[in-house]
Amino acid sequence: MDSAFLITAFVTLFVVIDPIGLTPVFIALTQGTNARHRNAVAVRACLTGAILLTLFALFGEALLGFVGISMPAFRIAGGILLFLTALDMLFERRNKRREDQVSEPEDEPDHPDPSVFPLAIPLIAGPGAIASIILLGGQTGDIAGFMTVIGVMLGVVAMVFVLFLSAGFLERALGKTGITVVTRLLGMLLAALSVQFVLDGLRAFGLGQ
Repeated sequence: MDSAFLITAFVTLFVVIDPIGLTPVFIALTQGTNARHRNAVAVRACLTGAILLTLFALFGEALLGFVGISMPAFRIAGGILLFLTALDMLFERRNKRREDQVSEPEDEPDHPDPSVFPLAIPLIAGPGAIASIILLGGQTGDIAGFMTVIGVMLGVVAMVFVLFLSAGFLERALGKTGITVVTRLLGMLLAALSVQFVLDGLRAFGLGQ
């Protein structure tokens, strides 16, 4: 396998998945939960994301075509779902839902589980990562090259996992005020990203320039 292709694959998947950028998102989505729950979310999110990306690398567009879903449609759907998450972060709807549980002392605290959505989908295994791994897998001419792409993807996801495990330390360093500021800021960024997903999908359909 060409070393230039290996570097290209790593840089592409690292930039698209963005382990560093996902860490504060993870902190915001699991704010107020205990370390055990947070670690479990990290494991489920990274495992689910890795499995999904592997499936798309193996079957590519055929998997979406089998259920009648085009990549542009996937981008639009992912953008809409991500926008709903951004609204929750901007207006602290998650905190309000937690406060509603205070009146039920006999129940266990309500901990959100964002592992599958939005962490695994569409943040780790989003339209960009799926499209990238399909294209990278298609450029390989043999099993060794394909396994190299899978290995690079697993390496990037492993980096995501390690940074997720450091979320508790980062949360303590930022403090409550810092987390609030980061949550609102990321809500805005996620809203913008979701709109970009939708625009990319519409553009692929030939709507817009």
